[in-house]
Amino acid sequence: MQIAKNVHWITRAKGSYVYLVLGDEPVLIDTGMPNRGPDILEELRELGIRPQDIAHIVLTHHDVDHIGNAKHLKALSGATLWAPERDVPYIHGAAPRPGIKRAIASLVRHERPEVDRIYQAGQTVGGLEVIETPGHTPGHVSFRYQDILFPGDLVMTRRGKIVPSPRFLAWDHRVLMQSIDSVRRLTFDWVCPAHGQPVRRTPLF
Repeated sequence: MQIAKNVHWITRAKGSYVYLVLGDEPVLIDTGMPNRGPDILEELRELGIRPQDIAHIVLTHHDVDHIGNAKHLKALSGATLWAPERDVPYIHGAAPRPGIKRAIASLVRHERPEVDRIYQAGQTVGGLEVIETPGHTPGHVSFRYQDILFPGDLVMTRRGKIVPSPRFLAWDHRVLMQSIDSVRRLTFDWVCPAHGQPVRRTPLF
């Protein structure tokens, strides 16, 4: 589904949404739950996008529902896989996920991708501005493209309202709320989260 010019919401990645941005280069934001790869690829094909057209896959953080198809999609596309430096050990399996996420990771089987590059503060990837928003995970990042914010799991939407990601899933809830406060100062009109439908920015966010 098209959100704006060059921005598409991959709705078949239901449960943890994926976004396609056709900016300076085609970029896929996150990769959804494990085993959703065929659905994601089918929706991309309907948009006229072949796997090899994807130049970059950018991960907001290390959670299984965001890296679930990263290895598969990277192999098919040849895209550069990006991730936050502080989350790479969890993606590669060099560090155990903290708290309840350790149990989730053990129950949800997935293939571990190999990260190619890490973000630097303030850089852009394919036209997406990288914004450091730790709290949900140690290295969590969000992205801004023109007037659209892709907050990953910094926030979610529920019944059309923008709300913080659940406290029990946060690596550090206090840091997460600080990140939300910093993002509130930025200029954007749309919020496209991983969980919940894209919405226009509300006065309280």
